[in-house]
Amino acid sequence: MKPLRSHDVITMQFAVDVGSTVTLHLALTLEDGSVAESTFDEDPLTFTMGDGTLVHGLELALYGLRPGDTQRLALYPEQAFGRHDPERIHHLPRSGFPADIELLPGNIIAFDTPEGEEIAGTVLSLDEHTVEVDLNHPLAGRRIIFDVEIVDVNPAGMQ
Repeated sequence: MKPLRSHDVITMQFAVDVGSTVTLHLALTLEDGSVAESTFDEDPLTFTMGDGTLVHGLELALYGLRPGDTQRLALYPEQAFGRHDPERIHHLPRSGFPADIELLPGNIIAFDTPEGEEIAGTVLSLDEHTVEVDLNHPLAGRRIIFDVEIVDVNPAGMQ
C-alpha cells in the first residue's frame, strides 16, 4: 500500500444505519408487473432512517447497504404495508364531506386523524347518503417487489 500524499482525496462510503440520511432510487412493483411508485426516472428520494418516510419493512431492507449498492426483494404484505384490514373500511355520512370534493369510486381523499396526522382513504362506493371509504394503505394486502439503488449515505450526526 502506498503512503497518502497531502493532495490525495479519501472518499468514505458509509453503510446505511440507524439515523443515517439516505439518498436512493426505489421502485415498488406489484406481482402483475405494474409499477406503483418509482423514482428511477426522477430525482432520488432523500430521508433519514426512522423518520417514517418509508414503512419499517422497507427500511429493514436498506441496513448495511452502501452507495452504489442495488437490491431487489419480494416482500409479503406483513413486511411492507400490512394485511388488508376489513375494520378500516368505514361508511361515512355523505353530508360530512365538503361539497367541492369529487366523490367517485377510486378517488383518494385525505382525512385527519384525532392525533392530527393525515391519512389517505380510497372511496369504494357511494350513494345519496353514505360514502364507503377504505382507510387501508392502497398497497395493503399486496405482495410487492422492492427495487432500490443507494446513491448516498451520511451517518447520523454528519448531515
